[in-house]
Amino acid sequence: MIPVLEIGGTHVTAALVEPRDGRVLDRTRMPLDAHGSAEEILGTVHDCAATLVVPSGARWGVAVPGPFDYAGGIALFAGVGKFDALYGVDVGAALRGGLRRHPADVVFLNDAHAFLAGEWSAGAARGHRRVVGITLGTGVGSAFLADGHMCEYGPGVPPEGRMDLTEVGDEPLEDVVSRRAILLRYGDPALDVHDIAERARAGEGRALRVLGNAFSTLGAVLGPRLVAFGATALVVGGSMARSWDLVAPALTSGLEAGGWVPDAGDAPRGPVSPETAAATRHTRAVKPARLAGDAALIGAARAAADGD
Repeated sequence: MIPVLEIGGTHVTAALVEPRDGRVLDRTRMPLDAHGSAEEILGTVHDCAATLVVPSGARWGVAVPGPFDYAGGIALFAGVGKFDALYGVDVGAALRGGLRRHPADVVFLNDAHAFLAGEWSAGAARGHRRVVGITLGTGVGSAFLADGHMCEYGPGVPPEGRMDLTEVGDEPLEDVVSRRAILLRYGDPALDVHDIAERARAGEGRALRVLGNAFSTLGAVLGPRLVAFGATALVVGGSMARSWDLVAPALTSGLEAGGWVPDAGDAPRGPVSPETAAATRHTRAVKPARLAGDAALIGAARAAADGD
């Protein structure tokens, strides 16, 4: 079993994961104040990790959002609205020295990469050779995967594989598609995104327009990139994906406008022979995450097991 942590903008999760079959055990989830001091943030992470029964000398996998120096374990958060107090902090050293049972190593990876790796190995992206993952929450996380390997450059891939670095017109993508952007455009500080989603389901025009514009814009920006990348699937996770009934129609409309037209087919599950891959090469599927909160945990465990 591999011990893992997923550090998000509102919570931290610790779990033991069997990377071969994706079983997640002994999960603990704690609220996390991303605007707290470095000591408070790391203290919460330590407390959550301490709930696991782990021997000394284990290799941990840690999924964390960017910007972050994943090889060096250094936080680089600046101007992203969370974890500002961690800027320049050696999180790797803090974990290696601060966990009760000192780990032999800590392997960091981007949380969106961990999400897609988990969905590719055991979830909605299984069977697809080239797939893109998007996480929608406090920001827009992204990952581009080809034959099991993450891509940070190449046709269709944004700089560093990060859609949050792209722009829509003259403004950053996250100024259109993010929790902050949706709340600002809706204009009621007393509500959160799930409240706006409920109003949209009830037929309120303003809520429908705000959500529809956000997700159709995302699709229009993604569409040409998916075409250039040769993606056969787009997998969507994050807290907003829970409102898939509202996300999917607008996102699909945007993808079609961007030239990537999903069809009703799907790639087969399990190993794919060259003949099968050729027969399904035109399949384009848009899917919600299947593993929910487990995907990033499984991806982090696989990275730790592989030493990546």
